Amino acid sequence: MNFQDKLTEKTKEIEDVLRSWLPEETGFAKRLAEAMNYSMTAGGKRLRPMLMQETYRMFGGEGEEIGPFMAAMEMIHTHSLIHDDLPAIDNDDYRRGRLTTHRVYGEAMGVLSGDALLNYAYEVMLRAFSMTDRTQRVIRAMEIMAEKTGIHGMLGGQSVDVENDGKPLEKDMLDYIYENKTSALIEAAMMTGAVLGGADQEQLNTIEQAAGNIGLAFQIQDDILDVTSTSEELGKPVHSDEKNHKVTYVTLVGMERAAREVQELSQKALRLLDGLEKQNDFLYDLIQMLVHRRK
Repeated sequence: MNFQDKLTEKTKEIEDVLRSWLPEETGFAKRLAEAMNYSMTAGGKRLRPMLMQETYRMFGGEGEEIGPFMAAMEMIHTHSLIHDDLPAIDNDDYRRGRLTTHRVYGEAMGVLSGDALLNYAYEVMLRAFSMTDRTQRVIRAMEIMAEKTGIHGMLGGQSVDVENDGKPLEKDMLDYIYENKTSALIEAAMMTGAVLGGADQEQLNTIEQAAGNIGLAFQIQDDILDVTSTSEELGKPVHSDEKNHKVTYVTLVGMERAAREVQELSQKALRLLDGLEKQNDFLYDLIQMLVHRRK
């Protein structure tokens, strides 16, 4: 089976896992559940739960406790996308090839559905305690997820991004935004998979470094695609960075150097993973595909 066939098979597996953890659309809060599920079922690469699952497997993980963490990761990521698209931030009309949540359900429900997904993610993660007797691993995984998605991670990065929207940025601040807004979730995904799979602290540190490089390369490639791709390919508006007067790697250092950074960061990540002496060929191929993607 070639890589593309494996990717299709694994994506379907992840979709099944995600759908099994979605809230039921019943009761007085049915509309809220519908808005949450509208965003969660809009497709996408499912990059973060896939990286989590493959890192878990690389360390020998075989249990069911990874499922709620995979779903929770995608809920947290989707929450951030819903809020990014709101009029108060990026004011985008399309995401993953369809109308954004606030365009379908209204701005207020867009805010609430994003909040609900972030909270529901932790409700779902707590279910893992009943699925394994290795509870310390679950506790450590939840600590990582909380830290990497909060003020010292994703939300901290988003706040600095919003605060400096349209302003000139130095490279160190842009790196801070990227390392927290984007890399932190990829670090959380791979570190959670490693912890649940039985990684020790030294191995966990290596995974964190590798994931940080992957996340930064991924975001720089996203900057490149915002200039070079089309709305049909990306499933969201292109040139949105230019429209919102955002400083990106492309505007800061130029297209050629940005592309070189992507290559160097991805190679550094793969060298770190090689040093672990753990085998997962699909994970390596996945990383290469993600950081060099064209859509």
